[in-house]
Amino acid sequence: MFKKFVKESNSLPAQPKKANLSLRKVSKQKVSKQKSYRWLWVVTGFAGVALLSATAGAMLAMTMASAPLLQRKLSPKDAAVFSKGDLSSISNLQLPELTRPVNVLVLGAKVLTSDVSDPPQGEKNLGYQALVNSFEGLTDTMMLVRFNPEAQKVALLSIPRDTRIEIPGYSVGKINEANSVGGPALAARTVSHLLGGVGVDRYITINVQGVQALVDALGGVTVYVPKDMKYSDDSQHLYVNLKAGKQHLNGNQALQLLRFRSDENGDIGRVQRQQMVIRALSEQVLNPMTLARLPKIISVIRAYIDTNLTVEEIFALVAYAVRVDRSKMEMLITPGEYGDIETYGTSYWLPNLAKIQVIMAQHFNLGLNPTAASISPEKVRVAIQDTTRQAAASSWINPLSKAGYSDVAIAEPYGEPLDTTRILAQQGDVASAENIRRLLGFGEVRVDGNGDLESDVTVQLGKDALRR
Repeated sequence: MFKKFVKESNSLPAQPKKANLSLRKVSKQKVSKQKSYRWLWVVTGFAGVALLSATAGAMLAMTMASAPLLQRKLSPKDAAVFSKGDLSSISNLQLPELTRPVNVLVLGAKVLTSDVSDPPQGEKNLGYQALVNSFEGLTDTMMLVRFNPEAQKVALLSIPRDTRIEIPGYSVGKINEANSVGGPALAARTVSHLLGGVGVDRYITINVQGVQALVDALGGVTVYVPKDMKYSDDSQHLYVNLKAGKQHLNGNQALQLLRFRSDENGDIGRVQRQQMVIRALSEQVLNPMTLARLPKIISVIRAYIDTNLTVEEIFALVAYAVRVDRSKMEMLITPGEYGDIETYGTSYWLPNLAKIQVIMAQHFNLGLNPTAASISPEKVRVAIQDTTRQAAASSWINPLSKAGYSDVAIAEPYGEPLDTTRILAQQGDVASAENIRRLLGFGEVRVDGNGDLESDVTVQLGKDALRR
């Protein structure tokens, strides 16, 4: 560059050469300064990233513990219920990585002052049943989550709290009682019994206060509230007041959404909302701001969560989950139906063991060859929900019928307006959902339990259906 500049300068007359040379020097100095500033910004950016990474690494090193974050003691017998194999590996202050498929039982406990023999001093004689930071009560939420790095997906199976099951060593009852009478180990044994003997590697118990604190620590959650929700329970000081529509909820508001009871689908409606919030949070965790909130998140974990996971293992699970494609986030509900209250004397969810076996084969690598679980079109129950109020759901019955789908019904419209049609494998039958997508020629397939409960596949028509 310098040689070329000198050669060009030598061909100019004497007087203009000085002026031109002076201008070129000024121009070169400006370019040089601009490049210096540009490099300064680049170096500063890299330094910032390095500092952030170093901070995260140092924080991880300080908080990393080889011991589980237990807040309840597990006897050797209870500890033996869970797998003892390593889940993750870590070296040179890098983030830990998941090394094998892992099944984690998630328990959401709601413990009131009336549930404990000696409530905290500040929560006595309040005149109502206050929430207690404890893990010993009934579990309103039960989920088995499989993190599978081999298949690059996450499968979440929600187990309704009213599921009728024989609790090992106890009588037949509701599955949410297992934790209250025998802790996480008995809950894990009962879930394994229900789901065909599936292994449980670890457990996480989080109480209601922990859910609220965690949502706040993550900066809130943006979800679509499916309808206006208003509910009051003075005995627990539970007050729900939410308007329908897409909105950003803080921890208290998210708790209102999750605890709302006046739902035509009963407990299953709450399960669907739990899955909706979890999906929204999983997408939100990809936000870079999550790293800045790490200290607060760790503080919540230590205060409100009981688990036999170590901090290293938690980081490994989260780091893996945020890398998984959102289309590979599978959400299912244990198949079954409501039992007759007059027959059983209480509200029960009666599990369909044959369908559970199929789900465990397809999504948890347990038992049957997954390819043996496909359903012929005439046996597939299809529900069509319009989200646009314009898509004329009935017009799609004929093409489905011509293709052999004889059990097709129009369901109640889905609240959230969608741009892209969702074809939901409601019972986990991905093959049938894919077949319907190919038949329609549009939409995206999801394994998701937020469709019509009585369907195998729910088609939620979006705006793309209007262009057909």
